[in-house]
Amino acid sequence: MSKFRALASALLLSAAMVIGLAGTAAATPPGIPSEATARSYLSGLTVRAAGSMTGYSRDLFPHWITISGACNTRETVLKRDGSSVVTDSSCAAASGRWYSPYDGATWSAAADVDIDHVVPLANAWRSGAASWTTAKRQQLANDLSAPQLIAVTDNVNQAKGDQGPESWKPPLTSYWCTYAKMWVAVKDKYALSVTSAEKSALSSMLDRC
Repeated sequence: MSKFRALASALLLSAAMVIGLAGTAAATPPGIPSEATARSYLSGLTVRAAGSMTGYSRDLFPHWITISGACNTRETVLKRDGSSVVTDSSCAAASGRWYSPYDGATWSAAADVDIDHVVPLANAWRSGAASWTTAKRQQLANDLSAPQLIAVTDNVNQAKGDQGPESWKPPLTSYWCTYAKMWVAVKDKYALSVTSAEKSALSSMLDRC
C-alpha cells in the first residue's frame, strides 16, 4: 500500500508540474515560432536602411483600444500575462503578480508593469509602417494574436525605448532566443524590413536557442 501511495503521490506531483508549466506557457504571447521557423522568417525579410522618422507620432498607432466590455488592450495583456489577477469594475488590475521575462523581476502592482510593443512603434514606422493606413497601424499596436505585446518591468521597457536588437537586448541573456523569435515573427507578419545590423543581431540571438 505504501508503494501505491508513493506512486500516486509521484503522479500527482507530475500532474501539478505539468499544470504549472502550462500556466507559465499561457502567460506568454501567442504565436512564438520555433527556431527553424524564425530563421526562415528572418531570411525572408527585406534588408534596407532604416527609414525617416519624419511625420512619426505614437498617435498614428491608436492604442489602447477596447477589446471586450470595459477592458482595453493593456488590461487584457495584464490579465493574460499575470497570475491571480483581480480586476475592478472598470477592468483595472487591483491585484496580481507579474513576472517580467526581460529581467526576471516579479511585481505585485500593475503600476510597475508596462506592456511592451516587442517591435516598437517608432521602429515599425522606420521599417514600413509610415506608409500604412491608420487601421493597420492600430492593428499592430494592439495585436493580441502575434507575439507583439508582453507585460514587463516598466523601467526596463522605458530603457528599451524604440531601439532594435542591434542596440538593445533584454537584460536576461537566457531570454534572447525567445525575444528574437518574437521580433522576427512580428516583422514577418507585417512585412516590415530589417537593417543589416538588426538582422545580424537577430541571427546571433537565435544562436542561443
